[in-house]
Amino acid sequence: MFKQVLAGIGAGALLFGLTACGGGDDSAGGGGSDDGLVIGFAQVGAESAWRTANSASIQAAAEAAGHELKFVDAQQEQEKQISAVRDFITQQVDAIVLAPVVETGWTDVLQEAEDAGIPVILADRGVEAADEDLYVTRLGSDFAEEGRKAGAWAAETFADDADGTKILELQGTTGSAPANDRKAGFFEVLDAEGLNYEIVDSQSGNFTAEEGKAVMETFITTHGLDGIDLLYAHNDEMGLGAIQAIEEAGKVPGKDIQIIIVDGSKAGFQAGVDGKVNYIVECNPAFGEQLMDVVESVVNGDEVEKFTPVEEGVFDSTQFEAELPNRQF
Repeated sequence: MFKQVLAGIGAGALLFGLTACGGGDDSAGGGGSDDGLVIGFAQVGAESAWRTANSASIQAAAEAAGHELKFVDAQQEQEKQISAVRDFITQQVDAIVLAPVVETGWTDVLQEAEDAGIPVILADRGVEAADEDLYVTRLGSDFAEEGRKAGAWAAETFADDADGTKILELQGTTGSAPANDRKAGFFEVLDAEGLNYEIVDSQSGNFTAEEGKAVMETFITTHGLDGIDLLYAHNDEMGLGAIQAIEEAGKVPGKDIQIIIVDGSKAGFQAGVDGKVNYIVECNPAFGEQLMDVVESVVNGDEVEKFTPVEEGVFDSTQFEAELPNRQF
């Protein structure tokens, strides 16, 4: 596969899908002006470099626009996000931005926001379809398409593997939109292309390097690595943790087992330059400015699309070195 850029809205703008560079449960990201908005933002947490860059982008954009951002780091706990949203409702903010930890369990609190007349914008991740009427719009990545991109490369790369392709999968946080959709999109394409494959094991590494390494160690203990062809990691952090486990087991990542990661951090691209990663699907976190535009439109009562995708590319080993200097996180 070669680098492709999807049609989307605004280069360099991205949302979705999974952290703040600081702040406790009530730290503000900007000091709104007299005519600025007060925006409550319940962020997933700080589980990865992607999330840190995402939070920093949103905080900087809110400050530049003259809005007051009430920022909450939920530390990957849905209960903390629900509590934060209720606090925002009590404070009568102008709008609520929510990057939901998981897809389910939001109906009650989203209904409370609607009853209070406060619009909710989803950033990055989504919620279950049953709650679609309770938020105005979602800005972010098309996670299923990211999975399809990864699947297309795998289907092409292993098309001639007569013995079948043995795959290990490191899933993201159980129940989260990125984990659900990146998995579904990946295997959708493998099945559509008729690839002969076996899922040897698939477990959640919770989007962190530490858990990615721990799960990979379990894979190695349980199955070994001989005969395993591909590791599909739902984000860079888990993939980088898995690389450590593979090396400690005496194998060569990128050669003895090929590796796909999703995000495209500097560390991920450096691993690609070093030959330890074979394919990267981009998920761009720097969508703060675009998010502020969406929030302003929603508060002004303008009509907005239910979902706004962002531009994202894919990269193989021939592109890692040239692209590395362009990485923002």
